[in-house]
Amino acid sequence: MEVLQILRRPVVTEKVTGQASQNKYTFEVSLDANKIQIKQAVEAAFKGIKVVAVNTSKVPGKERRLGRHRGMTSPWKKAVVTIQEGQKIEFFEGV
Repeated sequence: MEVLQILRRPVVTEKVTGQASQNKYTFEVSLDANKIQIKQAVEAAFKGIKVVAVNTSKVPGKERRLGRHRGMTSPWKKAVVTIQEGQKIEFFEGV
């Protein structure tokens, strides 16, 4: 898989922004990606970054309504990537 197929987008929330001080960054990733592929994709996308750990969790889809119509949001996979001490991903700075 290519980097753009594995890393879908960064997750930016208040909790995730606070974790950046602990060198942890969160991404939405492909459902079939494993931890090794996620590590390789982050290191390829952000040059000079060394990934120490990857934690993943699957977020189930939720039921949503629009008037009388019901539907489901798609399930997705979240990856919390811990990088080496002293490094930063500039992409997340200023968000």
